[in-house]
Amino acid sequence: MNARQQLLREAETLVTGDRNNAYGPPTQDFQRTADLWTIYLDGRRIIEAHDVAIMMSLLKISRLSWDPTKRDSWVDLAGYAACGYECITHNNKEEQQ
Repeated sequence: MNARQQLLREAETLVTGDRNNAYGPPTQDFQRTADLWTIYLDGRRIIEAHDVAIMMSLLKISRLSWDPTKRDSWVDLAGYAACGYECITHNNKEEQQ
Protein backbone atom coordinates (compact mmCIF):
# COMPACT_ATOMS: atom_id res chain seq x y z
CA MET A 1 0.00 0.00 0.00
CA ASN A 2 1.44 3.40 -0.96
CA ALA A 3 1.34 6.60 1.12
CA ARG A 4 -1.71 7.97 -0.71
CA GLN A 5 -3.71 4.82 -0.04
CA GLN A 6 -2.71 4.87 3.63
CA LEU A 7 -3.82 8.48 3.97
CA LEU A 8 -7.16 7.78 2.26
CA ARG A 9 -7.79 4.75 4.47
CA GLU A 10 -7.05 6.82 7.56
CA ALA A 11 -9.42 9.54 6.36
CA GLU A 12 -12.11 6.95 5.68
CA THR A 13 -11.70 5.54 9.18
CA LEU A 14 -12.06 9.00 10.69
CA VAL A 15 -15.09 10.17 8.70
CA THR A 16 -16.95 6.87 9.09
CA GLY A 17 -16.03 6.48 12.76
CA ASP A 18 -17.37 8.33 15.77
CA ARG A 19 -17.21 11.83 14.22
CA ASN A 20 -21.01 12.07 14.26
CA ASN A 21 -20.94 11.48 18.01
CA ALA A 22 -18.13 13.98 18.47
CA TYR A 23 -19.45 16.82 16.28
CA GLY A 24 -22.83 15.80 14.90
CA PRO A 25 -23.54 14.82 11.31
CA PRO A 26 -21.48 16.82 8.77
CA THR A 27 -24.62 18.50 7.46
CA GLN A 28 -25.33 19.93 10.92
CA ASP A 29 -21.69 20.49 11.92
CA PHE A 30 -20.79 22.36 8.74
CA GLN A 31 -24.05 24.36 8.70
CA ARG A 32 -23.49 25.57 12.27
CA THR A 33 -20.00 26.63 11.28
CA ALA A 34 -21.23 28.27 8.06
CA ASP A 35 -23.79 30.25 10.04
CA LEU A 36 -21.13 31.49 12.47
CA TRP A 37 -18.76 32.42 9.64
CA THR A 38 -21.51 34.27 7.78
CA ILE A 39 -22.35 36.30 10.88
CA TYR A 40 -18.68 37.04 11.52
CA LEU A 41 -17.92 38.11 7.93
CA ASP A 42 -20.97 40.40 7.83
CA GLY A 43 -20.75 40.74 4.05
CA ARG A 44 -16.98 41.30 3.87
CA ARG A 45 -15.16 39.72 0.94
CA ILE A 46 -11.55 40.30 1.97
CA ILE A 47 -10.22 37.99 4.64
CA GLU A 48 -7.04 38.80 6.53
CA ALA A 49 -4.73 36.47 8.44
CA HIS A 50 -6.32 37.18 11.83
CA ASP A 51 -9.75 36.46 10.31
CA VAL A 52 -8.62 32.91 9.57
CA ALA A 53 -7.74 32.43 13.24
CA ILE A 54 -11.11 33.83 14.29
CA MET A 55 -13.02 31.72 11.78
CA MET A 56 -11.18 28.56 12.80
CA SER A 57 -11.98 29.47 16.42
CA LEU A 58 -15.63 29.70 15.41
CA LEU A 59 -15.32 26.20 13.91
CA LYS A 60 -14.08 24.94 17.26
CA ILE A 61 -16.84 26.84 19.09
CA SER A 62 -19.40 25.24 16.79
CA ARG A 63 -18.02 21.82 17.57
CA LEU A 64 -17.83 22.56 21.29
CA SER A 65 -21.51 23.51 21.21
CA TRP A 66 -22.19 19.90 20.19
CA ASP A 67 -19.86 18.39 22.79
CA PRO A 68 -18.11 20.72 25.25
CA THR A 69 -16.10 17.83 26.74
CA LYS A 70 -13.73 17.54 23.73
CA ARG A 71 -10.42 18.64 25.21
CA ASP A 72 -8.66 18.81 21.84
CA SER A 73 -11.19 21.40 20.64
CA TRP A 74 -10.42 23.56 23.69
CA VAL A 75 -6.69 23.22 23.02
CA ASP A 76 -7.17 24.10 19.34
CA LEU A 77 -9.32 27.10 20.31
CA ALA A 78 -6.55 28.43 22.55
CA GLY A 79 -3.99 27.84 19.81
CA TYR A 80 -6.03 29.72 17.20
CA ALA A 81 -6.46 32.63 19.63
CA ALA A 82 -2.70 32.81 20.18
CA CYS A 83 -1.97 32.63 16.45
CA GLY A 84 -4.61 35.26 15.67
CA TYR A 85 -3.09 37.60 18.24
CA GLU A 86 0.33 37.07 16.67
CA CYS A 87 -1.12 38.01 13.26
CA ILE A 88 -2.57 41.25 14.65
CA THR A 89 0.59 42.24 16.52
CA HIS A 90 2.72 41.42 13.47
CA ASN A 91 0.49 43.56 11.22
CA ASN A 92 0.53 46.43 13.72
CA LYS A 93 4.36 46.36 13.84
CA GLU A 94 4.51 46.46 10.02
CA GLU A 95 2.10 49.41 9.91
CA GLN A 96 4.22 51.34 12.42
CA GLN A 97 7.38 50.97 10.31
